[in-house]
Amino acid sequence: MDYEKIKEGVRLMLEGIGEDVNREGLLETPDRIARMCAEIYGGLYEDPAVHLKKQFAAEGSGMVIEKDITFYSMCEHHLLPFYGKAHIGYFPNGKVVGLSKLARTVDVFARRPQIQEKMTAQIAEALEESLDPDGVIVMLEAEHTCMTMRGIKKPGSKTVTLKATGVFLEKPELQDRFLAMVRQG
Repeated sequence: MDYEKIKEGVRLMLEGIGEDVNREGLLETPDRIARMCAEIYGGLYEDPAVHLKKQFAAEGSGMVIEKDITFYSMCEHHLLPFYGKAHIGYFPNGKVVGLSKLARTVDVFARRPQIQEKMTAQIAEALEESLDPDGVIVMLEAEHTCMTMRGIKKPGSKTVTLKATGVFLEKPELQDRFLAMVRQG
């Protein structure tokens, strides 16, 4: 990550909106933003497969669901946050991954300039490639500040995306079961 380019870009943006980049409250802002970028865009430099390598034998396991995984991401169109919950389900094919690894996988993709539709598919694809399960289903529910604080200004509206593979596509009743379990308190 090029911190100097980020800092210069922030200075130019502040000047562009008519701010004095030398005023006390803004003096350290370019550096703060550069450090923030390392944190919120760090997923660009991570391979999700690293988190999914550690697997455990689990013969005869039924559906595994990890729900309500909080995520924060940045819309690649406006560089404004979108945030919400990820819900992941899969049918193991003899092996499972630690539950925290599912949340880490979500974070890898969330910490990139992103659109929700692509993020949903990327999470499902990463699980397919690393776990070779009988099926994967990923659902994201998010509020987009590019829609709530600007533009149409509809706070509280949510975007829901879903990607299913394998048995979740072949047997719609499994999608229904997943959705019912996600909706349970």
